Amino acid sequence: MSADRWATFDCYGTLIDWRAGIGATLARLWPGEDAGRLLACYHSIEPDVQAGRAVPYREVLAEALGRLAAQEGLDLPVEERGALGRSLPDWPPFPEAPGSLSELRERGWRLAVLSNTDPDLLAASLRAIGVPVDLQVTALEAGSYKPAHGHWSVFFDRSSADRLRHVHVAASLFHDVAPAAELGLAAVWINREGETSDLPRARELADLRGLADSLDELVPG
Repeated sequence: MSADRWATFDCYGTLIDWRAGIGATLARLWPGEDAGRLLACYHSIEPDVQAGRAVPYREVLAEALGRLAAQEGLDLPVEERGALGRSLPDWPPFPEAPGSLSELRERGWRLAVLSNTDPDLLAASLRAIGVPVDLQVTALEAGSYKPAHGHWSVFFDRSSADRLRHVHVAASLFHDVAPAAELGLAAVWINREGETSDLPRARELADLRGLADSLDELVPG
């Protein structure tokens, strides 16, 4: 086992503002509709598209967008089926994300991102954040989408990380906090939406500010 301290992160919702990214595309496609309502509908559709499959994330985005249009009776031109995949590299990082990751690196933490996306799309998002990470695991390498456990299996195989010196950081209860609990892993829930949950977690923060202090408390250097 490695003596390094490892922090793993979900990307979209934790480091990258997927709501702003997807919402902007939905508003462009259907400017007369309530983009917030469409975003909530999309959010409920995408996990069903991912479940039990290992297709590329671009296909997930396109299929989920198509299902949304069909469900809501909206016109979706064929050339726009890939709109979300094309827009993803421009989805913005949360303002505090680069500084928080940089501070963790300065304190000696090794960083990994475990993401339900394609390698090239994740690479574009990490370039937007601008802070290097030590390891990346996407749905392609995992062969599944979270909340399946494949991402964590690949991470521990590749990193040889000590589970007692590892913390997972994520915003999604469904995709990340719940499976981390199933695996017996310490998790920090980034609760940006002010939700409530009985799921176990080691810490709960409103955003990434103060994360370095929380992780140092959980796994002292």
